[in-house]
Amino acid sequence: MGALALVARLPETPHVRVEVLNTGTELMLGSVINKHLAFIAEALFPLGLRVQRQVTVPDGDAIREALMETFERADVVLVTGGLGPTTDDITRDITAGLLGVELHHDEAVWQAIMERFNRRGIRWSERVKLQALRPREAAVLPNPNGTAPGLHFPPLPVPGGSGAKSPHIFLLPGPPRELVPMLNEQVIPILAGLLPPGARHEMRTYRVIGMGESLVEEKVGADLLALGIEVGYCARPGEVDVRLIGAGETLERAGKLVLERLGASIFTKDTRPLERVVIEALTAAAATLATAESCTGGFIANALTNVPGASRVFLAGYVTYANEAKSSALGVDPRLIAEHGAVSAPVARAMAEGAVRAAGARFALATTGIAGPDGGTAEKPVGTVFVALAETGAETVLQRHAFVTDRETFKHLAAQAAMDLLVRRLDGRAIHGGGEFSEGDGGCGGR
Repeated sequence: MGALALVARLPETPHVRVEVLNTGTELMLGSVINKHLAFIAEALFPLGLRVQRQVTVPDGDAIREALMETFERADVVLVTGGLGPTTDDITRDITAGLLGVELHHDEAVWQAIMERFNRRGIRWSERVKLQALRPREAAVLPNPNGTAPGLHFPPLPVPGGSGAKSPHIFLLPGPPRELVPMLNEQVIPILAGLLPPGARHEMRTYRVIGMGESLVEEKVGADLLALGIEVGYCARPGEVDVRLIGAGETLERAGKLVLERLGASIFTKDTRPLERVVIEALTAAAATLATAESCTGGFIANALTNVPGASRVFLAGYVTYANEAKSSALGVDPRLIAEHGAVSAPVARAMAEGAVRAAGARFALATTGIAGPDGGTAEKPVGTVFVALAETGAETVLQRHAFVTDRETFKHLAAQAAMDLLVRRLDGRAIHGGGEFSEGDGGCGGR
């Protein structure tokens, strides 16, 4: 039945209208977080396809109504959930009913289900047979990661005599461990075969640190738009993504422009998070790292150790929140703290250099600051943080920043500033003396 997937090509992009219909009462109750759109949209984009609309509905008649609405608007509809054996799994039945086709037992599907149950030694009930039902007009999408196969309905006449046809409808399982491989391995190849030649666009992302969204746009926005590409910005605390979408040759020119004007603040030319860039840069340099954290409370160590492979380069993390711990764990002279204060450049330097010695690492990052909401002074107001980067055999680098925000965001920005300092040392970009990392002045958007 796979040949059915090629009976109707999609219209020329960017006019292919894609909608996602997520079903499941659990999604509407909040007991399960709906993450489907993120990986569906990412998987579709390399084909030049965008999700135009997403709707989430509970189990029941709401599925019928939502699916009917897509018939007038969409060329492709991806439906997730409701393909299992329980009484609330009715997506298959509803779709067949709307299209006026009958469900029949598919013996090949049933044997695959039985084989999976037998191999795993799982008991099954008669209702499991419902998952082997399909219309003859639909192609089966095998599910090696679960029992419920997916279905692809090509455009079919909509009952009622109007002559209208349904969109391409893909019924997909709800659990991500089943949905993701089915989407990548089966749905994407089908959609690729339906697209006209030359439909694909490319996307490039540049991650900028330490600049607000409005300043980034001021530096590159107008000239990028003049090239005729789609430009988007996505701001997070301390970072801004510059997203470019268009034809490959034009993107090359746009990328050069972005690098010329923002290159000193770009820590990656893809979508890797900063902590992954740090670990991969350390790995490439065969270098090791330790951290000495006060005001960030282990935030840096936590972020870095969330990256696979961190154990090859990250040696130790010291959380020395109290002054006594700075002295006992890192060898910071108590007289230095008494003279300059725990939040000071000399103490940050001593913490970083102490961590290098204690861990035997090539590099060490240290942070000490005032998160607030109180504890500041006229000389060192709330939000002040000192960051130090020590390296065996090299001069220690110090920065002072001001992050006037809530405590959690303060920790995030301080950790970010420290990691950026290390990446700049490793990739050879200029190291500045510190300042105010922007929290971002917007969300995500594009033109």
